[in-house]
Amino acid sequence: MRRYLLAFSFLLSTNFLFSQTNQTRKVPKPNSGLAKKQGAFIDVNVPTYAPSSFNITQLVKDVLISSGTNSCVTPQVSNVQVTPNLPATNEDRAWGYFHRGTTSFPFKDGIVLVTGKAKRTGNDYVDVTSSLSDIVGTASDPDLVAATNPSSTLKDAVVLEFDFVPTSSQVKFNYLFASEEYTGGFPCNFSDAFALLLRPVSGGPYQNMAVLPGSAGPVSVTNIRPAVQFNGSPLTCGAINATYFAGYNTTNIETNFNGRTIPLTATATVVAGQAYHFKMVIADATDTAYDSAVFLEGGSFNIGVELLDPSGATLPEEINVCDNAPQVITASVSDPNVNYKWYYNNGTTTTVVPGATTNSITAVQPGTYTVEVSYPGSPCPGTASIVINGGTTPTAQDATLLHCATPDVPDFDLNFSKPLISTTPGAVFRFYVNQTDAIAQNNSYIQDPYHYNGTNGQIIYVVVSNGGFCSKMVELTLAKETTPTVTLMSSKLKVCPGDSVDLTATGGTTYQWSNFSGTGATQTVIIDHTTTFQVYAVGAKGCVSTKPATVTVEVVPEIVTALKDVEMCIGDRVTLDAGTGPNYKYLWSTGESTQTISVNQLGIYSVVIDNGYCKRTFSVKVLAAASPFVSGLDYSNNTLTVTANNPSINNIPTTLEYSIDGINWQDSNVFSGLTDNANYTVYVRTKGRSCENSVDFFTLHINNIITPNEDGINDVLDLTSLGDFDNFTGSVYDRYGVEIFRFTKQNPIWNGTVGGKRLPTSTYWYKFNFQYPKSKVQMNSSGWIMLKNRE
Repeated sequence: MRRYLLAFSFLLSTNFLFSQTNQTRKVPKPNSGLAKKQGAFIDVNVPTYAPSSFNITQLVKDVLISSGTNSCVTPQVSNVQVTPNLPATNEDRAWGYFHRGTTSFPFKDGIVLVTGKAKRTGNDYVDVTSSLSDIVGTASDPDLVAATNPSSTLKDAVVLEFDFVPTSSQVKFNYLFASEEYTGGFPCNFSDAFALLLRPVSGGPYQNMAVLPGSAGPVSVTNIRPAVQFNGSPLTCGAINATYFAGYNTTNIETNFNGRTIPLTATATVVAGQAYHFKMVIADATDTAYDSAVFLEGGSFNIGVELLDPSGATLPEEINVCDNAPQVITASVSDPNVNYKWYYNNGTTTTVVPGATTNSITAVQPGTYTVEVSYPGSPCPGTASIVINGGTTPTAQDATLLHCATPDVPDFDLNFSKPLISTTPGAVFRFYVNQTDAIAQNNSYIQDPYHYNGTNGQIIYVVVSNGGFCSKMVELTLAKETTPTVTLMSSKLKVCPGDSVDLTATGGTTYQWSNFSGTGATQTVIIDHTTTFQVYAVGAKGCVSTKPATVTVEVVPEIVTALKDVEMCIGDRVTLDAGTGPNYKYLWSTGESTQTISVNQLGIYSVVIDNGYCKRTFSVKVLAAASPFVSGLDYSNNTLTVTANNPSINNIPTTLEYSIDGINWQDSNVFSGLTDNANYTVYVRTKGRSCENSVDFFTLHINNIITPNEDGINDVLDLTSLGDFDNFTGSVYDRYGVEIFRFTKQNPIWNGTVGGKRLPTSTYWYKFNFQYPKSKVQMNSSGWIMLKNRE
């Protein structure tokens, strides 16, 4: 009829429409040979997959429903039926098991319902002149008509239905819709009917779960369409809900449908413990030429308890938690009429969590957490578990890595930054150029961190992990400068002890000196022994020269002199000797340049001695000398001992020399072989000088025995020779100290009498003194004498 009406319209007007059955299908043919190649299409009812041989009940329980292997959940699913009810062995059945194989189809596997032959939805390419083929013996479905209110007759209805008892307050699953109607302008007019219907077994109206979010209407070709046709020309009816359209099958031919929606989620609120009937139904509109299908994701149909995160999203079977961060876990069932029991397993022992009697718990340590939800009168409590894998995040901090580049080592070794970033043992580091890659922790990290050609100021993003899932991202700032080369110069290379030198380093911003503190480029140092100085250059960023610069300053022997202060008598001449040494040169204050000079003037003289490396100035004083004088004379046994004083004005040590004739001089102060009772002149002077002093001396000799017997021998004590001296006086005393005789110039002889009378034989004492006329030296003498008189 539809073909007839179109033909009739063509006859009646200049405008015409092709019938749907005559339109060319727009599924592009793969490249030559690709149709048979594994991975070009999804696999549908392929025998290599065990579920391909499952009957419809097995597919619902063991593929569609999560926890389908739980013996206490699967009995809650019953009365599974499919229409047309062809067995799993029938190659032409409209239902079956699909697997994405190696394609990028959104679902890994699941159940497909199609208004044609299920096997032809994938596997191999179906030529554009063909269709997926119709199903014989089915027509419309009243519940589908009631739910979708189609504008045309429905055909080829395929139905999957079953009863179930949920243990949760919510039921949901994932699906997507695909159709051959995404051809030409058909999305404007033709929409095969599709509904996911739910109602209590006890009765009541169906609820269609196949609707778009926000009350945007049913899931259909006419309600989900792009703005353009397959060939790129505009779609005359315009786009609607295009966000949910995944696209035409152009570059990625995975099924034999022209287009499909994105994955969608069907959700309904239910009463846990109450029996429900679920009915999935899809049918062609108007004719049977162009087919549609619904793909139900395996494991997504959940009628039991789920565990949710704080946002309400379903948690996976395992989560990774670092550093024992508290995790709020909530059971999807929230009903005051049920009982909750939480269990914790640490890997070896399962225990009941004390006080955990609500649908929420906060996990603070790794392990397995299980909730058990019990409805009054229900033999099977709903359960859900989650495994929390624990780990510790390494400590990590931002750091700066300085690379001191050399011609041999131009690149960064990022491994040197590891101890700067983290000191956690066993920490694993990955270095990323892009922050996006670091956040994603993908494989676009730096493969060779030992040789990274980074730039100064560049930021590298470092993911520090425990080798597992616990990680922290920090920033590593690269600092780069050329390693400095240092030089060192000294103002002198040879100096005298105590001299100073100026050391100057170049090549760095600051410097590290080995011999002393300070970071400046110059140093002034006083040197008293040969020293090698060493310095490293430090760059602006802190790079240190690989080798130090050194300089050795040699200390040559000190300049010494023999100069000593001297004393000189007026009119004398003295020699000043500066001494000798290696390479000595001299410059006297007198202008002379010899080692010695002769001077005859008192004063201060100086000499500069230069050994080629340094100069020293020495001064010497020529001082006036005092004349020595005789302070004592001792004569005995024809030997004279002279005592002289040498007054020193300047504390300059001197040596005296002596003479008794003024011609012959000797160092000794002792003169022997002199004549008794004779006059001598004793001379004394400082050795080497002309200034001298002298004194007269009488070699007085007195016999200690007198015998006044007038025989001419020792008859008297005769001091006549002393009478020529000034101030001559003397006396003779008896043993009692009574003066018995007094000498005078007029009476210088004692003959052993007193008052003309002879004195008895005895010992008597005498003393006398006199003064030399020239020197005015006072002489004193005393002693004893034996007087022998005959009776």
